Amino acid sequence: MAFHVDDLVIGGQMKDGSGICPATGEGPTKINGSTMIEGPVVMGNPTTFPFAYGAVNIGPLTNSDATGCFVPGLMCYGINNPYSLAVAGPSAMMGNVDVAGNLTAMINVQAQGQVMSNCGRHILALKKDLPFDMPHPNREGWRLRHVCIEGPEIAVYCRGKVPPDGIIHLPTFWDGLVNPEDMSISLTPIGCWQELFVKEIRWGKQVVVSNNAGGPINADYYIVARRLDDDLVVEYEGESHEDYPGGNEGYSFNFEHNYVEGLIRDMVSETVNNIGEKE
Repeated sequence: MAFHVDDLVIGGQMKDGSGICPATGEGPTKINGSTMIEGPVVMGNPTTFPFAYGAVNIGPLTNSDATGCFVPGLMCYGINNPYSLAVAGPSAMMGNVDVAGNLTAMINVQAQGQVMSNCGRHILALKKDLPFDMPHPNREGWRLRHVCIEGPEIAVYCRGKVPPDGIIHLPTFWDGLVNPEDMSISLTPIGCWQELFVKEIRWGKQVVVSNNAGGPINADYYIVARRLDDDLVVEYEGESHEDYPGGNEGYSFNFEHNYVEGLIRDMVSETVNNIGEKE
């Protein structure tokens, strides 16, 4: 039996469904103004969900009586008004949180455990260098791997303004990290032409720049050095990244775009099949 009323005010407790609910209280311990709903509950557009995705299913707001619903302010990449759910104050998630779109934070993202991407294949704390791995563009049966900055080596760089005395002090952490004999140095004169050249590299820790014309030095520098642990194989035979010689430990990947899409399709298909078997 259904009842249709224009307005309904409940001064005590509302329960929809069966079962004991300690959180809202029972009998003499009930909390006035509390509600227990067994679910599933659908809010917003009633046709957004083809079946119950969870105990609470919230879709876009479609009620024409509610106008001007928006969250004021501006996130770092804009704001996604109108929202299906707006929460003011701290929120506690006691389980896993799955996000099908982007996750934007206006301040910080903190994690007590690892920060992962690419469906768990990339652990930020274990990152060696961020490569991309893709089919070779012109050699059938081969693949191509590059690392950032995109190039066929594992390298680091530093840049800045050349000091007036012409002595560039390389980062201290380069000692033991890079090969001092495998270094490229670019100098960019500023203001006027200067006959700049690298006079010497001292102990892999200093780069001495000189002006052959004898004038002052006003220039920027850009220095790239190959890492000592550069074991990158740029081109290799194979059908997937799993064929990379030497294994993939320490690497994370930017896979082909259809990888995640295919994964989502498989998960949805499996869910639908499970529902069909239960019916």
